[in-house]
Amino acid sequence: MKQLNCLHRSLNKTTDVLSFPIYERRVEIPVDRESLLGDIVINLDAAKRQSSLCGVTLFGEVRRLLIHGFLHLLGYDHERSLYQKKKMRRHENELRNALETLD
Repeated sequence: MKQLNCLHRSLNKTTDVLSFPIYERRVEIPVDRESLLGDIVINLDAAKRQSSLCGVTLFGEVRRLLIHGFLHLLGYDHERSLYQKKKMRRHENELRNALETLD
């Protein structure tokens, strides 16, 4: 994960999740058909560590990382501004709550 982060983001450190979107902007995503959005890579070692620290199950932490990565594929970026961070956090909570109702 550290190598991927260094190669694609020029950050020489590990991370918990990386997203590799196919589309550069959300408006490019086709809405009239199914489409691949890109790839999400989850660092399971980090997920295990974080799940212990946060008192959640590994499944719950992987779910959180998957939602986070998915929103990045849709063009959300919490690193752009505080507004974008709050917006992304709100969508993460909405998706998490929606998925929890299906459990």
